[in-house]
Amino acid sequence: MTEALAETTAGWVRGTTDGNSLVFRGVRYAAPPIGPARFRPPRPPEPWTGEADATRVGPSSPQLAVPAFSWINAAAGRLDEDCLFLNVWTPATDNAKRPVLVWIHGGGFLVGSGSTPVYNGADLANRGDTVVVTINYRLGALGFAHLGHVFPDQLPDSTNLGVRDQIAALEWVQQNIERFGGDPGNVTIFGQSAGGMSVGALLGAPRARELFHRAICMSGAADHVLSGAEAHVVAEKFLQELGGPSPNPVILGRIPLDEILAAANRTMVSLADMRNLMVFLPSVDRDIIPEQPLDQIRAGATADIPILTGATLEEWKLFGLIDGGMAPFNQERLVARFTEVLPDLPRAPAAPTAARRFHEALGNRSAANREKWTWHAFQSSRVFHWPSIRLAEAQREGGGSAHSYLVTWRAPLARRALGACHAIDIPFVFGNTQHPLARPLTGLRREAHSLSRLMQHAWIDFARSGNPGHERLPEWPEYEAQKRKTMIFGRDCEIADAPLDDERRLLASWARA
Repeated sequence: MTEALAETTAGWVRGTTDGNSLVFRGVRYAAPPIGPARFRPPRPPEPWTGEADATRVGPSSPQLAVPAFSWINAAAGRLDEDCLFLNVWTPATDNAKRPVLVWIHGGGFLVGSGSTPVYNGADLANRGDTVVVTINYRLGALGFAHLGHVFPDQLPDSTNLGVRDQIAALEWVQQNIERFGGDPGNVTIFGQSAGGMSVGALLGAPRARELFHRAICMSGAADHVLSGAEAHVVAEKFLQELGGPSPNPVILGRIPLDEILAAANRTMVSLADMRNLMVFLPSVDRDIIPEQPLDQIRAGATADIPILTGATLEEWKLFGLIDGGMAPFNQERLVARFTEVLPDLPRAPAAPTAARRFHEALGNRSAANREKWTWHAFQSSRVFHWPSIRLAEAQREGGGSAHSYLVTWRAPLARRALGACHAIDIPFVFGNTQHPLARPLTGLRREAHSLSRLMQHAWIDFARSGNPGHERLPEWPEYEAQKRKTMIFGRDCEIADAPLDDERRLLASWARA
């Protein structure tokens, strides 16, 4: 293997090759957040002498064991609180000033790693002559317990630590990426699921907006940010489960990691439900995120940052496999689920009526296993489709550019069970459809390879110019609130006017004014 060298502000790093790319793995972008630095903002790394080894991935953030999502961080290396590392793929360490794409991984803010093999950036870097960066950030309570809401005097900056990590990684990109062949003046952040929600949160973070120029939200938008009051409840519950420790950072840093993870798990079990699927989330804190991102976007704060936003058609089918698997899903269970969720939609009718009306909005798309597929479609719309639409609408209302897409490709070997499920788009964007972890979603047929190339070039062109359209796709107009033109990525690619609009209308009519 050929060695590659690059200089960072902290010292030289020695990478290697990955296909036709140079790759630097496990590059430290911040000091270890351990001991007294636990529950504190990231700090710059200490300089080193000589050449730091950047041929192996760094540790990933400690995380709960969620067996159903073990593939998210498969082969990503060991877990350790010293986890603030990133990976860089580049065609060359020259002065070409290529567009930079910074990937923020998903996993519900609980699990995941920037080093998951499906996130390998070699093909994307080569195909687009771009620089691809994937990052780790603190997860769960370590990143999103927001202790500053409980101890505003003693720990005023102990909020949004995972978001602060992401900002520190973006600051590293600004300071260093030119030495890796990238352009610090053309940085696109992109992420999926909690990564897409992180992108949405960063759009609401004034300190972050100075560090990137375009944003892609995949199956996650700007709705998943706790209010300060909600974050206070989570932090208090976590501290209660932890035994009410002192706010002294020295004491907090001495608590065994296993106790931290166990207390986080008990907090989730206590507070999570169908309405609040995630407990540890970014929060409005009057510092990093001063107000809800959507409010800032509507007011024009991101007017100069083009946004690409979208989701997959049948997002919830992935979670449906975990939620009871093949257990019977009858009318009684459907109504019970709607009853749990509808308090978030205060103008909705009673649960039986709401379930019936939503099923009618689906037309004939849930004729078989009616109750199960109605629930899957409702959750897909409520958690993913509708937030994506709200983001595009807010961006246009604020005077900015937005493009919308919907992925309809269905898993070839599980078309009914998985369909066009959550995360199916990731291997297409990275060009890793043939990886063993991806094959259950993509299959081995030539059509998957072709769709991957179409999506990759859309993401690459967006990173380069702010417009995802290219000559191999139909003309892709900007999103606007009347026709809602959306690119469909499936076995055929086409522009659709207002897809899934009946579901959108119902959710909008049931929501708060």
